[in-house]
Amino acid sequence: MKRRVTDFKKGGGPYVWITAYDYPTARLVDEAGVDGILVGDSLGMVMLGLPNTLGVTLRDMVRHTEAVARAKPKALVVADMPFMTYETSPKDALRNAAKLIKAGADAVKLEGGLEYALVVEKLVKAGIPVMGHIGLNPQRVLATGGFRMAGKTEEQKRKLIQDAKALRDAGAFAIVVEFVPPEAAGEVTQSVDVPTICIGAGPHCDGQILVLHDVIGLTERPPSFAKKYGDVAEAIRTAVSQYVREVKAGQYP
Repeated sequence: MKRRVTDFKKGGGPYVWITAYDYPTARLVDEAGVDGILVGDSLGMVMLGLPNTLGVTLRDMVRHTEAVARAKPKALVVADMPFMTYETSPKDALRNAAKLIKAGADAVKLEGGLEYALVVEKLVKAGIPVMGHIGLNPQRVLATGGFRMAGKTEEQKRKLIQDAKALRDAGAFAIVVEFVPPEAAGEVTQSVDVPTICIGAGPHCDGQILVLHDVIGLTERPPSFAKKYGDVAEAIRTAVSQYVREVKAGQYP
């Protein structure tokens, strides 16, 4: 049965999420039994070779969301809203989010807390489910000076909780908490009655999410918190190397 946003309730986890960016990987991760698939703007780094997510366009996200949706996954499909598609105004955010929904997403995700609560509220009132994202915001790397851990001080921790509550009040059905100390993630989780989904934030959230390419060994420099469960890179090298040898030796075709 197809997952719905209403299936993600506090206390119903742990929920397992992973990213996917195309038809074959969406099909495979869905068959593996994940609860949710994020079509992340991380595709800019792991698929397109960009240094960060800032160069990802709405057109990129629409195309990859369409590809994932064609796999008809049972998992909930959430599409990231890329940089500068929601920051300018709630009206712009609604127009851009609608394109991702029409591309096949079941919901959208945007980065930021209290400062974007009105945007979240606008989308939810229009019938577009929203997943929040606090802690490390990859789209803010220029302002923060890089991919730095958030929530290390008491002030930062209070801000995280404030952001989580603002997103909850605005109607977000779940909140990603990225790269914060485990104890801070635990306090955020306890402060809201919607599920929190951890990425690099320890075991105290209601679910976990990782980038697929980190999980299967396709990332050149994976983050320290990611666990590699397979080595697809070596499998590709082995298969293609054998192909090269056989063609050059006249053994194939």
